[in-house]
Amino acid sequence: MAGSVFDEMSGIDGACRPAYEMIKPWLENSDPAFLKQRQQEAEFLFRRVGITFAVYGDAAAEERIIPFDIVPRVLTGSEWQKMSKGLVQRVKALNMFLADVYGKGEVIKAGIIPPDLIYQNPAFQPEMVGFKLPHDIFVQIAGIDIIRTDDQDFYVLEDNARTPSGVSYMLENRDVMMRLFPDLFADHQIRPVENYPDELLATLRSVAPYSAPAEPTVALLTPGPFNSAYYEHSFLADRLGVELVEGRDLFVKDNVVYMRTTQGPKRVDVIYRRLDDDFLDPLAFRPDSMLGVPGLISAYRAGNVTLANAVGTGVADDKAVYTYMPDIVRFYLGEEPILKNVPTWRCREPDSLKYVLEHLSELVVKEVHGSGGYGMLVGPKSDKATIEKFAAKLKSAPDDFIAQPTLALSSCPTFVGEGIAPRHVDLRPFVLSGADRVRIVPGGLTRVALKEGSLVVNSSQGGGTKDTWVIEENGKAAPPQSQSQE
Repeated sequence: MAGSVFDEMSGIDGACRPAYEMIKPWLENSDPAFLKQRQQEAEFLFRRVGITFAVYGDAAAEERIIPFDIVPRVLTGSEWQKMSKGLVQRVKALNMFLADVYGKGEVIKAGIIPPDLIYQNPAFQPEMVGFKLPHDIFVQIAGIDIIRTDDQDFYVLEDNARTPSGVSYMLENRDVMMRLFPDLFADHQIRPVENYPDELLATLRSVAPYSAPAEPTVALLTPGPFNSAYYEHSFLADRLGVELVEGRDLFVKDNVVYMRTTQGPKRVDVIYRRLDDDFLDPLAFRPDSMLGVPGLISAYRAGNVTLANAVGTGVADDKAVYTYMPDIVRFYLGEEPILKNVPTWRCREPDSLKYVLEHLSELVVKEVHGSGGYGMLVGPKSDKATIEKFAAKLKSAPDDFIAQPTLALSSCPTFVGEGIAPRHVDLRPFVLSGADRVRIVPGGLTRVALKEGSLVVNSSQGGGTKDTWVIEENGKAAPPQSQSQE
């Protein structure tokens, strides 16, 4: 898994793989000057629609355009079929796991996972214990990070079960590509992603409280315009056709949530919240929160409003809990995991800690509650002083870290200014779990490490994004509906 890099276009023997046969002639016949012009046009389009993100802690703190690469990442229909089946399986197990740890705790009683990883987890919310959610769905929107390595197989790198972001870039990337290269879309049937907002809205309405009307009222709760993902919040609210609200726009009366409108109060049945647990309700969590809604959790526990994703889903985001996911899948579903985990050492275990300390220069070490590529050590890219400093952190708080091999992430052709060159990528498909079925639009957000040799794809650290195409081996796609599982 840490060997030679697998190139998704050229494969191992240098022959073009089936997925890329459709765009190989285009890449070979396109002048670099033409591609550069199209790259500039793409940047102009992103600036015009205001697709930006902010980096917390950045000295300049300005809004940035996320870098976009005009060369798509291509998957065949058979590759996608296997991946999507694995995603459905994994998210189903995640929902069963969360319902269990806040319920009977059978997975803990069976010794599958240590109790302290749950009950001492900072993301564990005691308020949710014994709380029966409608349809037992905790994670309505999941973003599962997938990588491909030198053995050509797909692995889950991370589960994002709180408030996964990035879907707006998936949608805008496709819009831009269709405008810049309409001939490619005319010549090849590429599975659509533009129905994602419809699928998301259907999912949210399906998990409304049992007392909700036939067409439940949905609102998207944002922390406000100073949040780094505010563009995505406003974008999704617009595409969904729902109100974008801040905490001050909502109030609770008699355990029912209402939205202030010019026509008077309007009841809200489902809240797609892009606000962390601790800030949701100052009466239940942080009393100094000015972003939440007083009384929201009381209305939630009364069964009068659905929060998506549910409170307390952060337990499933934990990188230490991630290491138990294969066992969790087997425990709840009685099946072998379709998508494998990356081999991981739990530094909380003495033997693993010993191994990690002896091999720090070879490994990637991550904080179990970290995100965005922060708080991690990339051993092969670090000097001796940095490694020694990190070793001291590990020894003082081993429970806070896991370690993984330095992964040979697959590479895809990328336009880097002077021409086409391979760059490392990962993929974040978005899985929607509703009361009726699981929905996945084909593809997802491909993130690319634009710096030569870099393995860090996060936009906050110099990464960019690509459009992700799913095609059939013969270049023809299946009918344009989302992947769904009953």
